[in-house]
Amino acid sequence: MNTKYIFVTGGVTSSLGKGIISSSLAKLLRARGFTVTIQKLDPYINIDPGTLNPYEHGECYVTEDGAETDLDLGHYERFTNVPTSQANNVTTGRIYLSVIEKERRGDFLGETVQVIPHITDEIKHRIKILGTESKFDFVITEIGGTVGDIESLPYIEAVRQMRWEMGSNCVVIHLTYVPYLAAAGELKTKPTQHSVKMMLEQGVQPDIIVCRCERPLNDGIKNKIALFCNVDPLCVIESIDAKTIYDVPVLMREQQLDIQVLNKVKVPVEGIPDLTKWEDFLYKLKHPNNEVTIGLVGKYVELKDAYKSITESFVHASGSLQCKVNVKMIHSEGINDETVNEKLKGLNGILVAPGFGERGIEGKITAIKYARENNVPFLGICLGMQCAVVEFGRNVLGLTDAHSTEMNPKTKYPVIDIMEDQKSVCKKGGTMRLGAYPCVLTNGSKAKSIYQATDITERHRHRYEFNNEYKQMYEDAGMIAAGINPKDNLVEIVELIDHPWFVGVQFHPEYKSTVVNPHPLFLNFVKAAIENQNKG
Repeated sequence: MNTKYIFVTGGVTSSLGKGIISSSLAKLLRARGFTVTIQKLDPYINIDPGTLNPYEHGECYVTEDGAETDLDLGHYERFTNVPTSQANNVTTGRIYLSVIEKERRGDFLGETVQVIPHITDEIKHRIKILGTESKFDFVITEIGGTVGDIESLPYIEAVRQMRWEMGSNCVVIHLTYVPYLAAAGELKTKPTQHSVKMMLEQGVQPDIIVCRCERPLNDGIKNKIALFCNVDPLCVIESIDAKTIYDVPVLMREQQLDIQVLNKVKVPVEGIPDLTKWEDFLYKLKHPNNEVTIGLVGKYVELKDAYKSITESFVHASGSLQCKVNVKMIHSEGINDETVNEKLKGLNGILVAPGFGERGIEGKITAIKYARENNVPFLGICLGMQCAVVEFGRNVLGLTDAHSTEMNPKTKYPVIDIMEDQKSVCKKGGTMRLGAYPCVLTNGSKAKSIYQATDITERHRHRYEFNNEYKQMYEDAGMIAAGINPKDNLVEIVELIDHPWFVGVQFHPEYKSTVVNPHPLFLNFVKAAIENQNKG
């Protein structure tokens, strides 16, 4: 069949969960046997989220092909188990950069370059490319921000044009908020009416309205929204607050969101989507047999989205192992020799998070020392691994000044140093070692037993690396290189041979963990935490 295009827009307020609705719809369509991909159009002018502050934007997600993208792409992959790419995240900055580069080359042959048609044509091209080149049955496009934002206007115009050009091959889903006013004791539809009115002013009539709400919508509320917003009552979909985001596909199946979409694009509806494995995961997640507490040590812990993929990886492990994992966020700046016992006591495992910069670095190193000396299962990711190398150098090898040249360019013992091909890099955006790279696991290592493989690939986002000049010294003292990049001989994994479970990885395993395939490192780490708890 011809590729069908589904657009998901938002109104009333941001953070309603467009990404979760998009991912849930994709899950349902895939469960019906269709091929589906999701893309995110972000209205900000940055070329990509790679240079954005986590406090402002949450984590930066990295794809297999090395694109630094919005964190919603993580949700897309976790729900659908389908890898995304550079084409799945497009920003206004990238759109304008492409158009300006074409103008500089003379591609427009002297035309006056304008928002319409040149910018909107570029947006439509980026939307269609996944359907024309990758041949998906459905391309779901989430438009960031809220309808009415100045930044979103070109995207809504592009949607209007595509609906006019493609007819029933396009469908628009509008996600709004239906607040409950406790004083009045009722749900209010007026914000939704105004949001749809704003869409209509921009020439787009939503086909389906998904209503985020804290309380169920009765038929009277649904009929009222349908009447004022020009949609069928069956196309007013309730999206009530759920205990976990992984409940949403089941809720959307009950609300028949997928059926209404298929009806709108004139695709026959056959059977019901099979979510048996998904529901099994949910059952295990909600009925745990064990409970452990993992300390996540980082410097952005007050913002939960800064470590979104890590916390979701623990959810996947929880559902797989039927063990509740409580993630305790611990600010690394608050850890020192005097506070470490109080901050970390009672933890069944410690994860030191990735990051950049000097702030909080000594707290991370102190936490790692605690994990090493007290035989607490430890997982270090990216900077977390580098801190483990620094800690071991200082406190085991006696290299008291050991550090990373990122933090101390003049350190006497640069056990972590900038990669050779990064030394000449001046620009910050898109210039790190990004995307999937191969790694060969060492025979007899814990890593090899965890992965049950010799050759693996994992996604990276870093500039600094283990300094191989110190490799033999470390291995002689008990910290071995358990994974090596075969091309550049880079150390990708370190582990301690005389510790129950102590693993540091230069890559980001959290980017590849999904509901269907929980990451083996997180699974094994949680198992080690359970064993640690059982030992008392």
